[in-house]
Amino acid sequence: MKNLESIVYSLNVEDVQNVVQETLDRPLAEREIRLVEGAIPNYIHWFDAIVLAIQHHNLRPKTRK
Repeated sequence: MKNLESIVYSLNVEDVQNVVQETLDRPLAEREIRLVEGAIPNYIHWFDAIVLAIQHHNLRPKTRK
């Protein structure tokens, strides 16, 4: 089993800047990056994302004997 402390998914500033460049056609200033960085967790519903990934792969509960 993987280390339970290992990161499963992450975003970095380059990811943010790439999306901003595509949507706003300009990079964010440092202050703007901090604003966006602080807001991102409000829009990522990690529990639902995990459930959707489980469903996507059709994973099922352990069968009882």
